[in-house]
Amino acid sequence: MSFTSMKDMIQRAGEESCTLWEIIRKEDMLERQVKKEESMEQMYSLFEAMKEADKSYNGNQRSLSGLSGGDGSKIQQAIQKGIMISGDFISKVMEGAIKMGESNACMKRIVAAPTAGSCGVLSSVLLAYDAFYHPTKEEITHALYMAAGIGDVISNRASISGAKGGCQAEIGSASAMAAGAIAVLRDGTATQICHSGAFALKGLLGLVCDPIGGLVEVPCVKRNVIGAVNAITSTDLAIAGVESKVPFDEVIDAMAEIGEAMPCAYKETSQGGLAMTETGKHYETMK
Repeated sequence: MSFTSMKDMIQRAGEESCTLWEIIRKEDMLERQVKKEESMEQMYSLFEAMKEADKSYNGNQRSLSGLSGGDGSKIQQAIQKGIMISGDFISKVMEGAIKMGESNACMKRIVAAPTAGSCGVLSSVLLAYDAFYHPTKEEITHALYMAAGIGDVISNRASISGAKGGCQAEIGSASAMAAGAIAVLRDGTATQICHSGAFALKGLLGLVCDPIGGLVEVPCVKRNVIGAVNAITSTDLAIAGVESKVPFDEVIDAMAEIGEAMPCAYKETSQGGLAMTETGKHYETMK
């Protein structure tokens, strides 16, 4: 896809009297030269892959480094014991985000959305929504189109790479994508969808990429939880009628500017931040 701004996406949707997700689907059909049915089946297959990845989680499995594994099961057990104060839906999102992030660290099949390091954000939000609210296959597909469109705009205006823009470009982008997806599932207007994405990305501006030992594990896996929960609260704000004072496109531009200004030490080089704490250095020597 080739969207460069949410403003243009909204304008085009208005001109063609359709929704944002329909404009994104049309663009996919044009770019890949496929029919509507093929485009939608391909998009929904990503959700099926997310479900399979969640089902295949193994709480006994550990990553090669030993830094990841088992925490998803701890959250699941805590939910069963009734000791989580986040509520059933948010707790389920937390569980899913951790499980997916750990699966990635254990080299299992996941859906990069938009990256492998942020794979737990969109998936956990959609899977939890599916479990609690039972949307149709078509509704999930519409949400996925919206997430893809937002990711496309961000990648064109800024970056989705931690090495280029810090973790704000990965978890921040994933959170904005998830917020837009949930807004679609909740019948949000185009304006509310943009406010959702703006809130989500604004909340994570400046987030650095400082993985311990250069591995996409600590703090990456747990940041998936932050991004997922942030997406939900951001959507709630927008659906409630709260508006972002800064337009979504300008928030994306701000993220790009911050990423450019961010020192190299905080962009996936593991030369600063958590990677350079005493504990971080300890794990580096163990590699």
